[in-house]
Amino acid sequence: MTDPQQKKPARKAVALRYDPEQEKSPRIIGRGLGLVADQILALAKEHEIPIYEDRDLVEILAKLEPGQEIPTETYLIVAEILAFIYRTNEEAGQGRPTT
Repeated sequence: MTDPQQKKPARKAVALRYDPEQEKSPRIIGRGLGLVADQILALAKEHEIPIYEDRDLVEILAKLEPGQEIPTETYLIVAEILAFIYRTNEEAGQGRPTT
């Protein structure tokens, strides 16, 4: 049984950008907790940017500052996310994302 006074953890969100022609690895372009996280997710939906959920990865990436490259330890999972986004875009007939 859960304690009714126990608060649900605030939602976290991290936004990444990756332009392989200009950057060697993805970068954090935004991060937020609670309302800011909700705004990041709303903007992603509004602009039809695919959303990928991974709580463990968000915990790691949320500690980074905007503009910072992702750590090498996260390359594999971020590569899986990029593959997910490319597949999603191709299925929607949009091709590969440019930003």
